[in-house]
Amino acid sequence: MKKYSADKTSNVLSSFLEYFYGNFVVLILGFVSLPLMTRLLSTGEYGRTNLFLSAVSVIYIFAILGLDQSYIRYYYNENVDTRKLFTQCLRMPVILVCFLTLIYFAFADRFNMLLFERSGTDITLLVIGYTVTSVFERFLFLDIRMRQRGKLYSNLNIATKVLNILFIVAFVYILGDDFRVGLYAQTLPLMIITLGLLIAFIRKGRGYTGRAHTVTEKELLTYGIPFVPMLLMEWLLSSMDKWSIRFLNDFQETGVYSSAMQIMTILLTLKITYVAFWAPIAVKKYEQEDEDTAKDFFADIFLKVQFLCLLAAFGLTAFRSIIILILGEKYRSASAIIPFLSLMPVLSILFEMTGQGIKFKKKPVYFNYASAVAICCNLVGNLVLVPRYKGVGAAVATAFTYIVYFAIGTYFAQKCYPVKYDLAPLIISVAVYVIYAGFATVTQNEWMNVLTGVILIIGLMILNRKTVAALWGYCMDFIKQRK
Repeated sequence: MKKYSADKTSNVLSSFLEYFYGNFVVLILGFVSLPLMTRLLSTGEYGRTNLFLSAVSVIYIFAILGLDQSYIRYYYNENVDTRKLFTQCLRMPVILVCFLTLIYFAFADRFNMLLFERSGTDITLLVIGYTVTSVFERFLFLDIRMRQRGKLYSNLNIATKVLNILFIVAFVYILGDDFRVGLYAQTLPLMIITLGLLIAFIRKGRGYTGRAHTVTEKELLTYGIPFVPMLLMEWLLSSMDKWSIRFLNDFQETGVYSSAMQIMTILLTLKITYVAFWAPIAVKKYEQEDEDTAKDFFADIFLKVQFLCLLAAFGLTAFRSIIILILGEKYRSASAIIPFLSLMPVLSILFEMTGQGIKFKKKPVYFNYASAVAICCNLVGNLVLVPRYKGVGAAVATAFTYIVYFAIGTYFAQKCYPVKYDLAPLIISVAVYVIYAGFATVTQNEWMNVLTGVILIIGLMILNRKTVAALWGYCMDFIKQRK
């Protein structure tokens, strides 16, 4: 493998930091909003709140028709008018989401009782409002990402989180210990930010005459629709654990498990940032650079990302006792859930890299194969482990599911677009982490857990010493450029 240009990799790091700083601030704000929710809401009410986003995601997936993926895939093609592409991709999802929400409205009482064991007009309107708004939000934020406006993307995420905290405080004061606090705090900021973006987008388009545009709606749907079953399967992968606990245990245990998932914000923030940053970069490299250069770039970045992800997972598990203090006494059992659960964001981030070949070659059916096998593993794991081990069982099932998903998905991606990824450090690190996660789950001695974690972090850095040296060099160059 040829060594990819250090200058170009440093530029990519700079671009990533523009995206990351906003989500880092969101992460810090999350340590404000999370204890607000966990300390002010009982575990049962918090469990209901976390099922809300899982529920509305199903309507969203059917409505979007995979056209968000089409927007990303065709954005950098020649003879494409990006505003016309935006309109083409948005039109059908808006029509469809309105139709689906009408069905939800017609059977609202039944749906709400199934999901939350509560019903009410405000609950129904919040579900509908969040779902419809999320369609607009998806494409408006995609437009920002594809134009690679990292600072704007970051600032909008910060604004959303600040509004989220303000609405939590306001509605706790109004409603008290009620799961609707979370629904209002999630929906209203989304609506405010999205409305502002929509107005700005419309104003920017005044007087725009357009240019040559050759992509048809049929092409967009042909590419996008196969992503629907893939997204549904991914939803199952990310939600089956919560729903298994909901139906095999209760809302209280769902709340404890959801609090552990919220602690994953440290890794999930990195995932969200990386996905937002990586998709347009990868497509642009594939479309505009020669194949060897692009593949060297992908392999080089993969080495660095896999090290950072595993470093975060080891660190989070080693120092979980510090983080768990913010939740409150009734959520302390979440500490045993963290170790295995940490593998989920790690492997999903890495699959964002290795799985790009499937998107490049327009073969989304391979995602479905990987997801189908993974869902079967997850279902069996949850049915066997959740009744006895509750949240810990769900975390173990989720961890091994994502190992299977990453392995199968990467295999198919390599068939589509072979890249010489150095997988040896990742395989060794994941194997060691699984053993450590098992130890951390059962141990009662937190000092021993911390000591073991620190030793393993040092070992991880030795195993990836060349990557550590390269990352240090990029960081020093970045700092010098800013002086």
